[in-house]
Amino acid sequence: MNALKFHYHHHLFLSPPPPLPLLLRPKTLTLTLTLTLTPHRRRRRRCSPLSLPRAAGPYAADEFPAGEPADDEAFLAAFRPREKESEEEARRRNWVERGWAPWEEILTPEADFARKSLNEGEEVPLQSPDAVEAFRMLTPSYRRRKMAESGLSEDEYLARQFAVKGDIPDPIETLWDGPLALRLVPPRDWPPPGWEVDPAELEFIREAHRMQAERVDLDAEPEKDKEAVALERYKVFLKQYKEWAAANRDRLEEESYKFDQDYYPGRRKRGKDYKEDMLELPFFYPGQICRGKVVTLHLHQGAFVDIGCVHDGWVPIKGNDWYWIRHHIKVGMHVFVEILAKRDPYRFRFPIEMRFVYPNIDHLIFNRFDFPPIFHREEDTNPEELWRESGRPPIPRKRPTVKMEEQSLLSDHPYVDKLWQLHNAEQMILDHEEENPDKYKDKKYESTVDTTFDEENSVEYTKAYYKKALLPKTILNTNIKELDLDAARAERQLNKKLKKEAEERGEEYKVPKLRRNVEMDEYDLMHWRRSLEEREALIRDISCRKALGLPIEEPGRYVDEKKVWGKDHYDPTSPLYRYDYWGEPKNSEKSKQERMTEDHNQSIVGKGTVWYEMSYEEAIEQRMQREAEAKAKPKEQAEENNQEEEEEEEDDDDGIDFDYSILDAPSASSTSKPVVNGTESPRMSDEGMFEN
Repeated sequence: MNALKFHYHHHLFLSPPPPLPLLLRPKTLTLTLTLTLTPHRRRRRRCSPLSLPRAAGPYAADEFPAGEPADDEAFLAAFRPREKESEEEARRRNWVERGWAPWEEILTPEADFARKSLNEGEEVPLQSPDAVEAFRMLTPSYRRRKMAESGLSEDEYLARQFAVKGDIPDPIETLWDGPLALRLVPPRDWPPPGWEVDPAELEFIREAHRMQAERVDLDAEPEKDKEAVALERYKVFLKQYKEWAAANRDRLEEESYKFDQDYYPGRRKRGKDYKEDMLELPFFYPGQICRGKVVTLHLHQGAFVDIGCVHDGWVPIKGNDWYWIRHHIKVGMHVFVEILAKRDPYRFRFPIEMRFVYPNIDHLIFNRFDFPPIFHREEDTNPEELWRESGRPPIPRKRPTVKMEEQSLLSDHPYVDKLWQLHNAEQMILDHEEENPDKYKDKKYESTVDTTFDEENSVEYTKAYYKKALLPKTILNTNIKELDLDAARAERQLNKKLKKEAEERGEEYKVPKLRRNVEMDEYDLMHWRRSLEEREALIRDISCRKALGLPIEEPGRYVDEKKVWGKDHYDPTSPLYRYDYWGEPKNSEKSKQERMTEDHNQSIVGKGTVWYEMSYEEAIEQRMQREAEAKAKPKEQAEENNQEEEEEEEDDDDGIDFDYSILDAPSASSTSKPVVNGTESPRMSDEGMFEN
């Protein structure tokens, strides 16, 4: 109801109440920095008190004794031990340097003792008096005795602990150059959607907006003319607003109970918190200045001000900014606020966003909210649509590797698989009836089976033997109610009749497409036509955008992956992040190329790179043994090898020097491997290692 207090003033200008100072000129703070810039010259070496001559005797450069008194003072000033800052000072300095807010911490007696006895206790006895005192404060009897000695009650003792320590800054004086101009103007978005009003009255109300466009002379006297202030138009708006509020108040409260079941600051007031004179959202508009009372301070969301609305106004303040403004904003103080935005209460958590006009603390707020907080409800299945509705940029995603306009058309409808399953089930049932004519002489197959069907367990995964091999087997259970067995029987009888007539004429009868096959083709054709229309629409959209000079894709939709997420971003599609990833497999194409290159290079270089740890005589003996074993082979095999080498030499006359032996099986080329330490290096075939 605080905002309604402005409605019955007849002055154009309103000033804040007397306790709020209004001066004519804002105070300014001037900070002068004097920088002296000198041209860059070559530095000359000067003798300073600390630049001692190099010692020619047994002393090192930093051990040379200083003789002059001035040298001693300079040496001590540079190297004497610093005064050790206390732990509390170091902690506060660390807070400020890292950009954290140095909040005053109120510790329990246990936490206070733990902090003051960090390096003492158990193995090392308590030494510092602070640690000893903190240890004594752990016992309740000692705490009560200390309270009695200080003459404070328990509440006063806790209040002293919670009191703000340190320097308290002076209250902020918000200064304006002149009086704050307020106008009684109806909202521009009146009436609300779906509410019908008298068109003549609405046109009369909206004339106030054209009158507001005229500039106000702040130095002139306030106008007393009621027509210029548009009070009559505002009264008509108030009449329409009261009619709307009386008709929609119950509905809005029911929707609040339905959607907002949990309490949070800024939620619509209802039940015992609701007052009859509270104003609804359509009454307010962006740019309106209201007087209110601070009701809640939230560390991570901001301040909430009661301006007489069913929703408390939200002043966004985040985390560490509270450290700078905690002395200026208190719960219960009266403030002036300006409405910055009015939003949908069922999409946004805080429908009224404001800023403080008095006290003006905008220069102390640094961490702004990127976007206002929103509700995520169960019916929000499309995050792209949700972000677009709430005014947020599109969710960044990887740029697709393929262009949709260049892809081939689709002709495989997803329902075709289901039709194929039904078709097979119908034909299998008819075959079963023909194999057992006596069993189904007076009845049909569907009358012999149970019609209950378990949809969840319709697919069974088992194993079966096929030619002595155990293979995975999938069983698809089909609901008998989905089958059209009467049409399938009629179709089969017709085909039998036509086949019999063709045999009587001596012709060969060819069975046409069955009913289910025709249906599958129709679905595939429909899918192909739809795919063709989508691609034509996409190409048409791209052509129009290029002709008009518009971006082809939505700005900000596709981003560079490394630019946004970094090179170590988790990608579930990459094998690098599989739980069983052991590196590049040995039999992959990449490692195969590397091995081929390595074998080829070794065949060219020879065995000169092999390091023999045995003696030269032993290596020669093993080499002679291998040569003797090679000579002991049958001559026929040697002749065959010679013939193969001659054929290879004839084929290699084209000038390409490549060792084709490395393309053979690994076991065949293992004999040409270098011998390390006089023995063949162990080699294991990698075929079949990763089959399972």
